[in-house]
Amino acid sequence: MNVVALARPTARPEQPVTAAAPVAELLVEGVRYRYPNKSEALAGIDLRLGPGVLGLLGPNGAGKSTLMRILATLARPSSGRVLWNGVDVAREPNALRASLGYLPQDFGVYPALTAGEFLAYLAAVKGLSGANASARVERCLAEVGLSDAADRRLGDFSGGMRQRVGIAQALLNDPQLLIVDEPTVGLDPEERQRFRHLITDLAGARLIILSTHIVSDVEASATALAVMDKGRLLFDGTPGELIERARHCTWEWRVAESEVAGARAAHTISQSARVPGGVLLRVIAARAPSADATPANPDLEDAYLWLLASRAAP
Repeated sequence: MNVVALARPTARPEQPVTAAAPVAELLVEGVRYRYPNKSEALAGIDLRLGPGVLGLLGPNGAGKSTLMRILATLARPSSGRVLWNGVDVAREPNALRASLGYLPQDFGVYPALTAGEFLAYLAAVKGLSGANASARVERCLAEVGLSDAADRRLGDFSGGMRQRVGIAQALLNDPQLLIVDEPTVGLDPEERQRFRHLITDLAGARLIILSTHIVSDVEASATALAVMDKGRLLFDGTPGELIERARHCTWEWRVAESEVAGARAAHTISQSARVPGGVLLRVIAARAPSADATPANPDLEDAYLWLLASRAAP
């Protein structure tokens, strides 16, 4: 059971959940992180972030969660710094914590409590009390579509409902910065789609950092994109800019079913579908895999796989 409760910030006047003040700049400068055994989880990350949704993509083990913990002031970088509105958050973490909402990958709940009781408890941890806390709990439950479930025990909630409770607790202090780490792992397709819509609706003037290894989680909502692998930042820009880079490296190729295994061994395949006469493959390659392959317009998943494959090539 892991319930994250950051250090108590100074209580702020009540504000509507959707009316966060304009976000200040979050600046990540040369952030490195080394484990006690000297292996490096982050190898010099530089980012400049403003309002909108940043999709932070990367395979498992890329260093995304380590970076999220540093941004959430739960870990200190080995070198480099993180500035929130010009303040070094390692030296003055409360400067960011008062404006921060965080949903970690391992968010847990107390199953015997109702959703309302659980959020009231966390509101007290965050420095809210009395009528102010009650109003925030009601507003945050409404924001995530759980008003009718406020009196239900969390042990009876589905995985998607628990994740929405996680977002509600992250919104209690009306944050300017909302960090969510791998929020859709284990959710069914309907719950995952609902969660994506919720993230889009919450953006506005906030900065939301959505860390995931699932490309479709960020495809519809991200206004900016960063891609990490093996502790390094491979790309920092917009989804459209990454797609454009892969413009001439995506192909459609119909092969016989008996040839699929060989094609997978020789090429990066983003999608495959059975069609009359064989299997239609989407191939990520600088050159056509065969004379009968035709160029295709890449989507974000094609471009993401192209980036990882091009960086892995000798």
